[in-house]
Formats: sequence, structure tokens, C-alpha cells
Amino acid sequence: MENEKKLGKVGGQAVIEGVMMQSDDYRAIAVRKPNGEIEIKKDKIESWVRDKKIDKIPFLRGGFILIDTMISGINSLNFSSEFFLEEEEEDAIDRFLKKIFKEKANDVIIVVSLIISLLLSVGIFVLIPTFIGGLFSKIINSHIALNLIEGAIRIAILIAYMAIVSLNADIKRVFEYHGAEHKTVYCYENDLELTVENARKFGRLHPRCGTNFLFIVMFISIILFSFFGWPNPFLRVAIRILCIPIVAGISYEIIKFLGKYNNILSKIVAYPGMMMQKITTKEPDDEQLEVAIAALKAALNEQ
Repeated sequence: MENEKKLGKVGGQAVIEGVMMQSDDYRAIAVRKPNGEIEIKKDKIESWVRDKKIDKIPFLRGGFILIDTMISGINSLNFSSEFFLEEEEEDAIDRFLKKIFKEKANDVIIVVSLIISLLLSVGIFVLIPTFIGGLFSKIINSHIALNLIEGAIRIAILIAYMAIVSLNADIKRVFEYHGAEHKTVYCYENDLELTVENARKFGRLHPRCGTNFLFIVMFISIILFSFFGWPNPFLRVAIRILCIPIVAGISYEIIKFLGKYNNILSKIVAYPGMMMQKITTKEPDDEQLEVAIAALKAALNEQ
């Protein structure tokens, strides 16, 4: 018998000692404060991507949704960090921005953080791999092989980076909350009551995770960049940067496919990213599951 209850799409991300969850209409952040209490912030989602109906345009929407997601992610991290950085003084940059932009300072800080994140991503995952890949061009003539080497280097850097940061105690806590987020989403998707006992039953690896998205981006970039041959380094970097929206658009459609279907093909496509989640998610404890559940209930407007 089919389930008559129609479940809306939900998703989220781990933050500092907490979880952000969002439904179609609300975004909620739940944080376990130092005193043990759970602080919840809930807002009605206001998305320029959705308002302009861009999210209805296949392949084009991926890049815009990625930027929108990064902005909401930075906002969520900033909110969670407030409970653990209260004793620290503002740095010189924050004071300067608040002096110049006043009430708009927080928006400017978010934009600056987004730009810095994008520049770092380009440096780490575009400049370094294509430079190292270029060293092989002296002994390899096949542009397909060179693009495969560059892609393999990009994936290796990603895996190494995630493995190294996971050794940090604070990041390990974030990864535990990441696991709590996935278990809670699974509980909801299976239409079970949102309780710690029910959520604990599920696995921590989810096909619609951002980690899966990252791996798919890496894989799609290998295929797409191969069509442009192996030009000089400057043109190579320019092509890769210009193709980022296209890669993001294709990758987003694949992630939607993985969330919609549960067949052999979807499992094969999701498998590499699911294995990478063994690094980016850790088994949560009951208190962390409680935080994730509180966030999802708030996002569903149940509390």
C-alpha cells in the first residue's frame, strides 16, 4: 500500500555544535550551547533563486543554487559560532567593515567570506591540479590522459584534505553532527516519528549529501574539460573557471536524480561519494541526534 502522506523535501548541514535543516518553507538552526541547552533559530526561507523561478530551469539552476546554498551555509555557521566565540574580541577586519558599512556590515562579511571561499577553491582545485597535470605533458601527448591525471589529482587533493581536517577534534564534532543530520533526514524520509530511538536505526551515509555533490563535480569536470584538449596553462585555467557553472548545473541534476530514484544505476553513481562520506560523517551520540531532530522539527514548523 502506498504511503498517503506526502513528505516534503528536506536537507541540511552540520554547523558548530549543531545542525541546520530546511524544508520548502523554513530554515532552522539548532545549536547545543555550552550550558547544555538547545538554542533554535527559525526563519522563513527567502530565496532570490526561487523568487525568480530559476530553480525551475534544469541545468541553469545548479550554479545559482550552489551560491545560494553557500550563503545560507555561511550564515548558519556564523550563528552557531556566536555561542562559542563570545569572549574573543573582534578582529581588525571586522571592526573596519562595521565602521565603514555599519548595519550592512554582516552582509558584507558574508560576501567577503563567499569570495574568499571561491578563490581558495579555485586555487586548490583548479590551479594546483592543472599545474601538476601540466608537468606530465612533457611525457604524455594524449589530452584525454592529461585530463584524467588532472582529475585524479583533484580528487586526491579533496580526499587528502577531508582526511587531514577530520583529525581535528572540533572538525570531528562537526562530522558527528553531519552524521546526525543524515540519520534524522532518513528517519523523516521513512515517515517515522522523529525520535532519537528511530533516528539511531539509520545509516549515516546519504545519496543527496554535499560530499556526493563534490565527487560528482570532480567527475563531470574530467569529462567536460576533455572536450577542450590541453591548451596552454593560462587558457586551461580560464576554461576551467568559465565551466564551473556548467559543471555545477550538470552535477546538481545528477544529485536530484540520486534523490529521486533508488535503482542499480543510482546506487552505482552514488557509490564513490557515499564512500567519501565515511570521512565526512561520524557516528553521532544521542545528544547530537536530539539537536538534529530539534532542527528538523523546527524547519517542518512542528515546534
